[in-house]
Amino acid sequence: MNLLVGEARGSAAPRALLALEDGTVFAGYAAGAEGETFGEIVFNTSMTGYQEIVTDPSYAGQIVVLTYPQIGNYGVAAAVAQAGQAHLRGLVVRDLCRTPSNWTSEGGLREMLAAAGIVSIEGVDTRALTLDIRDNGAMRAAISTTDLDPEHLVARVSASEPISAHNYVADVSGGVAAVAPEGKAVAHVVAYDCGEKTGIAQGLAREGIDVTAVAWDTPADEALTAVPGGADGVFFSNGPGDPEQVATTAEAARALLGRVPVFGICLGNQILSRAAGATIEKLPFGHHGGNEPVMNLLTGRVEITAQNHNYGLRWDDALGPLVSELSAGETDHHADDLRFWSGRHIAPVAMTRELGRVRLTHVNLNDGTPEGIQFLDVPAFSVQYHPEACPGPHDSSYLFRAFARLLADPKSTDYLAIDFAEGRRF
Repeated sequence: MNLLVGEARGSAAPRALLALEDGTVFAGYAAGAEGETFGEIVFNTSMTGYQEIVTDPSYAGQIVVLTYPQIGNYGVAAAVAQAGQAHLRGLVVRDLCRTPSNWTSEGGLREMLAAAGIVSIEGVDTRALTLDIRDNGAMRAAISTTDLDPEHLVARVSASEPISAHNYVADVSGGVAAVAPEGKAVAHVVAYDCGEKTGIAQGLAREGIDVTAVAWDTPADEALTAVPGGADGVFFSNGPGDPEQVATTAEAARALLGRVPVFGICLGNQILSRAAGATIEKLPFGHHGGNEPVMNLLTGRVEITAQNHNYGLRWDDALGPLVSELSAGETDHHADDLRFWSGRHIAPVAMTRELGRVRLTHVNLNDGTPEGIQFLDVPAFSVQYHPEACPGPHDSSYLFRAFARLLADPKSTDYLAIDFAEGRRF
């Protein structure tokens, strides 16, 4: 067991321990509610946007480490929250600001965490902790202000439930607030709310898309009739946990593909990929942050993206063989590193067993994992990252416009070929 002692300057808060299942223990101080919490620990590299992270429903079941050293300096405000409440299991920071200052601030993060019952710890060497997670992967962990015996707490972590054993989507579905588009709506779609962020609802509304949310386990026919006269399209949202836990949603997606235009984000990408027959894998430590480079293979543009996921599809033989004439003559998926395709600006196409051709559209340039797919024989596409940001850069906001273009012309296949830099001043 490795015990690392932290400090929080001037802190009179109760002492706290953070224990990981690999035996590493960090000592620090309570920074939110007192008590204890168990969950899967991940790190997020965003420098700002801590309130959006804390209120992102996709973090249900997880303890989040923020790598930026000082957190909370500009306070919190209701307008930027991504859900009505915090869903993460716990928060780990180096230093939590006690005197936030910003003209938009309505309070402090410390007080928000305490009021929400989120057990948190500060005074931790988040650099050492991040390296541990990067080397050993996301793992079970606990924060406690009541069990300060390192060996005992580690043993309890090892006996705790893994994140894959619980359906966290069922816990967070149904919390997204409706956002009406300004002016006349161009389309009315149904959103499968698996933990949808407010920023996504706002992104759809900005493109004139009116949205009716339904629960994660709504049957396909019921979803389409949730809109009077029938839905023009369907959206599958982000959400927490293991996609294997939402097989019901994947079944609905399979039934909907080909009937109306479909768009998926994050968990929605995994759901549509499962419907197409793809294998879903758990990444070693996932992608969590606002600085992931992704290439759009259709335009060659590189987007700096906001991401939050531990799972993703594999672009390999399970999806189907490559259509060589649409893949520059290639027959090998190059599944272990898809930067083969980004380096050549080729968007390869696989032939699935049931849904026809599927094109790889986006690739992560850090690790060569797939970040987006487009169905060519049914009107549908999805991405693994977050075009709404919240927090993060807005390079990918064009994807909401792409969905609007697909809704307007379901037979189109070039709706994703949007140069997000067009018209910008640098």
